[in-house]
This record gives sequence, C-alpha cells and structure tokens, in this order.
Amino acid sequence: MSSIVVGKITQLLDQVHPSLGTPLFVVVVIGLCSWLYTRIVRGPYNMSMLEKIPGPKSLPILGNAIDFAVPHYKFLKVLTDLVHQNGPVMKIFLAHRPYVVLSKAKGFETILSSNKHITKGPDYKFIHPWLGLGLLTSDGGKWHSRRKMLTPAFHFKILEDFLVIMNEQSSILTNKLAKLKPDNNTLDMFPNITYCALDIICESAMGRNVNAQSDSDSPYVRSLFKASDIIFQRQTSPWMWNNLAFYLRPSGWDFRKALKILHGFTEQVIKDRQKLYKEEKAQKESAKTTDHEEDLAIGQKKRLAFLDLLIDVSDDGRVLSDKDIREEVDTFMFEGHDTTAANMSFTLYALASHPEYQAKVQTELDSIFGDDPDRPASMDDLAKMKYLEACIKESLRLYPSVPLMSRTIHEDTVIEGQLVPAKTNVILFNYLLHRDPEQFPKPEVYNPDRFLNENIRQRHAYSYVPFSAGPRNCIGQKFAMMEEKVVISSILRKFKLATNLAKKDLCLLPELILRPKDGLPIAVTPRKPIV
Repeated sequence: MSSIVVGKITQLLDQVHPSLGTPLFVVVVIGLCSWLYTRIVRGPYNMSMLEKIPGPKSLPILGNAIDFAVPHYKFLKVLTDLVHQNGPVMKIFLAHRPYVVLSKAKGFETILSSNKHITKGPDYKFIHPWLGLGLLTSDGGKWHSRRKMLTPAFHFKILEDFLVIMNEQSSILTNKLAKLKPDNNTLDMFPNITYCALDIICESAMGRNVNAQSDSDSPYVRSLFKASDIIFQRQTSPWMWNNLAFYLRPSGWDFRKALKILHGFTEQVIKDRQKLYKEEKAQKESAKTTDHEEDLAIGQKKRLAFLDLLIDVSDDGRVLSDKDIREEVDTFMFEGHDTTAANMSFTLYALASHPEYQAKVQTELDSIFGDDPDRPASMDDLAKMKYLEACIKESLRLYPSVPLMSRTIHEDTVIEGQLVPAKTNVILFNYLLHRDPEQFPKPEVYNPDRFLNENIRQRHAYSYVPFSAGPRNCIGQKFAMMEEKVVISSILRKFKLATNLAKKDLCLLPELILRPKDGLPIAVTPRKPIV
C-alpha cells in the first residue's frame, strides 16, 4: 500500500514539474507528511505526554536524526552521551517516529517482565522479507503458539544430540589454528569463529553442512552476510524505510538476489528432509516395528536437526505449512550464528587481553580433560566449566551480542515515574544497562568474578539481560551457552592466546549484532607441541 502511495506522490510531483519527482524531493515530501501525521493523528494528548519526557531537542521532520548522523562506530558513544545528559528514561525522534530509550534495570523490568509488552519494535519489519513472521518477529497469538510448539525442541536431552556437531566443527577450527606458522600466528579471530558458528547452526538447524570453514565464499554464506548487512542499513537509513524507495535502489536489488538464494536453499533442504522423513516413516510402518515411536522420538542416537522436529510436528502441513517451517529454520539460521559468534570472539579477545583469567580457565579445563586435549566435550564436562561460564557471561556484559532491543507498547505505561504514551517505540539500551556502576562497580573493567554466585545475588534481576528476559527471552540461550563452551574450551585446551589490541582502541559497530570495526587480531601459540 505504501508503495502505491509513494508512486502516486511521485507522479503528481512530476506533473507539476519534472524536477520535483526526483527521489530526494519525494523523500522530503514524505518526511514532511510523516511529521504532520505524527503531530496531527497522534493527537496533542500523546505529544504532550512525550514532551514531558526528558530528551535532546529535535528538529521538524528530521527529529534527532542529525545527532546520529555519525559513523556507525560512534553510534554507541553518541547514544550513551545523550542518556547521561537526559536521564535513564529519554525521548528521541528519528524522523517522525518517537522512541523512549531505557538504560536502568527498573525500566527494563517494566517492559520485559510484562505479558503485554511483547510486540517487537518497527525496526524488525525490515527482517520480515527474509524471516516472515516466525518466532523472532511475530507477536500475539501466533507468537504464543509458536513459542509453545518450539520450546520442547530445546529440551536438555535434545540439545545433547547437537553436541556431536559442536565438537566436530570445533575440531575443524582447532586444526586450522594448529597450521599457523610461529612467525605468522596472528589472525582476525572474528571471521574464523563466525564460519565455525555458521557450520554448527546450519547442520543443527537443517541437517546440511555449508562447509563455511572451508568455503566461506559459497553463494549461501555470501547471501547470508549480504542480507544481514542490508537489513542494518535499512534500519538506520530513514530514506530506505519505504519499500518502493528501497527496492528501486541497488541495495534493494541485492537484497532480493540474496533472499532468492537463501530461501531457495532452505526450501530445497526442506523438500529433501520431508522426502527422507516420509520414506523412513513408511519403512518403519511396513516393518511394523514395536519400537516405532521410540525410533522417531527426539533425543535418540540418530542425529536430527531442528528441521526434522518441525517436520514431525507439522502433521503433513496441517499444523505447519512449508512456509511456516521455512520461517522458523531461517530464524534459527539468522539468530543462531551471528550472536554466538560475536560473544565467542569477544570472550577469546578478553581472555587474550587478560592472561591471568585465561590461565584460570586453562587450569579448570586441564582438571576436566587431563592430558587429553583432543577428547570431545561431554555434557558433564560442560557442567564443570564454571569459571569459563563466568568469563563468557562477563564478555556478554561488556560486549552484548545485541546491544539494543526494541518493543512497541500498546497502552499508556509508567516507566520509572515517566508516563509513556501508547504506540511509543521503546529502545532497551542493554549495552549501557550492563555498564550501570550501581550494579557493576568499575563497569569498564573485565572481571569474571562478578558472575560467581555470591555476587550475582546482590544485583537487580533485570540488571543483566544478554538473552533478553521475561516471556520473550531467547529460546536458544542454552544451545548458545553449550556451543560457546565447546568451541572456546576446544581452543583454550590447545592454545595460548595474546593480543596487542587495547580495549581503548577497540571500535565497536552496533549493527544487527555487535561487531569489532577492525577485527580482533589474536596471536595463537600451541600450549604444547601438536603431534
């Protein structure tokens, strides 16, 4: 509908004068109309409520967009400075859209603990062409039914099956690291960890290995990264919000090409797995095996993927259509590689920067694995990695994989004494939440001891939310912690890490996930000769 409106506006302006039909002028006209819409349709009541909330001065049409017209790596600092100037409940406008930014635990609790405030913010709509309305992007009844349906897929016994994949891909990574020459042993850890995480989630989600660690230039891998980058560009570029304006741009063409490859790959895998599922089911029915149900059950020795679980509950399309299945598989792929890869990379960087904590982790791992660094990790092994888990959590505090979240509230809500009107978009700035000195003394210091049990109990329950919290918390957080322990422990059992990159020189890019602007150079040295 919006595309039709923009087309009509362009035609009308072009009839008045050809120069008025240019994309730039159309954007200005749309921006003016949007600003008038905000002022008129939202009504003086809502606007008067918003104006009572502290915030930087905004301009007509542009709002506070000028404040954020900075390189991406400066975005977090700009937003942090504005919050420090205006308080933990702050109002900003991006073009015609009002946002309220929260940065304290009490405000987070008001939003995240509620069963009412579960609607994702408007920025998520740019993910819809790729993921549709799956678990990440849906709300209301559809979200509740999908969440209930998918929760059993993350049961402890099911996750144990994926441990084999995690160990295999970690072994591929450590074998690559072992081939580094002593005089050339420094590499950017971020892409290497990302390819490993991509192989893990692809085989776990779809039962298909894309071999990203050996072929990072495959069409699927390239399309995955391209789509993610373009989505972030749209989220931060108001002139790309309109669908017509976006799809007429080269980036819009590239996005469509990437989605064609991504959807085509997923759809073919679904067809192949459905065919295999039906053949195996028919064979077992014809054999009339007494343990039929047990063989099909999740958690047996046969390696299953999330896709198999979805096919099993789909009831041949009556419960989940092929499109529904594709939405959830694509969601697993989208959410399951970047976030874990980011935290694993930042954890390795933090431990490389702090040899004293690295040594503690390695002592713990040596006590678990003894003289056999090649032994695959078991679930019991992972449960014993207490100090490594504390290091992972502290890395997530300083470098949260998702530095901002958003919700749209549907009723007037009091947040830390401020009355926020309905239909307002709330930004949950967890990057700054995790740096609250009241909850985390000396917040910029990396200290894993913060996550020892006696220290955790002293903090507000919503002071640390790397996986979100409440009813819309991350369904895959146990999977993520398993994967991170397996990969990081596999590396630290065999190698000593070091880096010359000081924390003050680390530039962070808050894209769809938090990334290092210039990579994470880490020197890798064998702890003992590799045989």
